[in-house]
Amino acid sequence: MTGAERPLGAGDVFGDRVEVAERFVRLLGAHGVERGLIGPREVERLWDRHVLNSAVIQEVVPEAATVVDIGSGAGLPGIPLAIARPDLRVTLVEPMARRVAWLDEVVETLALSSVTVLRGRAEEPGIRSRVSGADVVTARAVAPLAKLSGWCLPLLRQGGLLVALKGASAAEEVDRDRAEVAAVGGGAPRVESCGAAVLEVPTTVVLIERVQSTAGSGRRARKDQGAHRG
Repeated sequence: MTGAERPLGAGDVFGDRVEVAERFVRLLGAHGVERGLIGPREVERLWDRHVLNSAVIQEVVPEAATVVDIGSGAGLPGIPLAIARPDLRVTLVEPMARRVAWLDEVVETLALSSVTVLRGRAEEPGIRSRVSGADVVTARAVAPLAKLSGWCLPLLRQGGLLVALKGASAAEEVDRDRAEVAAVGGGAPRVESCGAAVLEVPTTVVLIERVQSTAGSGRRARKDQGAHRG
């Protein structure tokens, strides 16, 4: 099938679960465009641009972590991450009913017993009550860093990590939104690359640790952040 030829690096990323990843690629290739999950041009580059691009973030995810994937959409990065790392417990959060239906179908078809699908938005009280205290929150192409931090950091335990998949302008976004990130309890954002050994264009991620509660701490966070700059 178009877009489904397995690249050499896939085995390194997925190990003995590479065939499960291949089935996911085939599902996306067969149904992704018609269901509004991916654009027509993306079918040719599902492996590198989407599936491997997502799975390589496992490099920054601790063992046996609880992971919440916000705005999961087509299941990226949550499903490739769950395939590559069956030790993780992954919750996919998505507000759109048709995308939730897709995610449910994929989880059932691929027998991903470690994955749960929830319909909703990160900022909704019902979602927060279900998934708060996570070790890791992931997001791919969801929102600018300032807004994303406000949604995602409250879902993390203290010391937990936001892993935001970003593009080439990640460093500029970090500089622009640094104060807003600190105001909602985030530590200093770090820009890192994942998957350099298997991807021609590695995945750029912004890592933000939740360093304090957001309740009543915005003023102190901004003061601390300013001290760090000096």
